[in-house]
Amino acid sequence: MAKDYAKSFYNSRAWQDCRASYIADRVRVDGGMCEHCKEVPGYIVDHITELTPDNLSDPWIALGKDNLQFLCLPCHNSKTLGSTVTRDGLRFDADGQLVER
Repeated sequence: MAKDYAKSFYNSRAWQDCRASYIADRVRVDGGMCEHCKEVPGYIVDHITELTPDNLSDPWIALGKDNLQFLCLPCHNSKTLGSTVTRDGLRFDADGQLVER
């Protein structure tokens, strides 16, 4: 889920157009496969350099295709959530699955 400071950006026409264009490019390149595992179709357009309040207005970071990747859900969760531990003592493994800490 988008962080509060980025919600308006992710709802913007600029992001929606950029996202759609990036997915279309990836479909032309390799059928839209996950750019990390290359085993399943991509699901989420992810920022390689994470958006922060400081770089959100930088078009090279926020909308630059060199800073985007098309990932499947497990690869996205692994990259974004890593070993984040939940309040229930669970964490996400490398496949994006919840496992006990």
